Amino acid sequence: MQRRTFLVSLAAWLVGTTSLTHAGVIYGHVPWSPYPSSAPEWVRPGPWQFFSLDEARAMEAIADRIIPSDPDTPGGKDAGCAVFIDRQLKGPYGASQGLYTLGPFVKGTKEQGSQSELTPGELYRKGLAALDKHCKSTQSGKTFAELDSAAQDDVLRKIEAGEIKFEGVDAQGFFSALLKDIPEGFFSDPIHGGNRDMVGWKMIGFPGIRYDYRDWVGRHNERYPHPPVSIAGRADWTPVKS
Repeated sequence: MQRRTFLVSLAAWLVGTTSLTHAGVIYGHVPWSPYPSSAPEWVRPGPWQFFSLDEARAMEAIADRIIPSDPDTPGGKDAGCAVFIDRQLKGPYGASQGLYTLGPFVKGTKEQGSQSELTPGELYRKGLAALDKHCKSTQSGKTFAELDSAAQDDVLRKIEAGEIKFEGVDAQGFFSALLKDIPEGFFSDPIHGGNRDMVGWKMIGFPGIRYDYRDWVGRHNERYPHPPVSIAGRADWTPVKS
């Protein structure tokens, strides 16, 4: 049978087959299931999910020293940086899900990032415990959160410089994680728990996920006057006067 003859025969068969020519009408639902989305989980106010109360107090104090407040912008604590890290550590990031974690574990270069066998959750848990242990032994029994800001800055500066060692955890590695995660919480979308009221975006004039701001791409050294927009929508904000 030639191809043309076959196609003509097939068409005639389809027309004459009632089971294939009668369409059904669908009411009230779609005939397929929506594809699973990877929409971010919206962080809601509530209790700590990863940190203990003592760990949370230390984290908020650290966040305020790495990003201190000024007359125009709140610091890391009020911006929700500790909340952001708490929710991240409770999720896949804290458990290193999706990453190769079987070793070998060799200290790499600074450019290679962390080469630790500890997950981020373990690093924070051990690091915060070691931090308070060090402070109690050197600061008359006070925890890090109980120190004044000058003393807190001094401790963090010495950790960064490698002058303070922790037992069971790399102190400089812990500080590097703080230096990465706290600013990330300050500038991330507020849906993740940090950058509360979009304070980080307002500080730098970032428009967020506003649909179109091409008119401003080439206007350098000008303050962007419109309010930022997050994944969750727009927050009320008085535009900056130029």
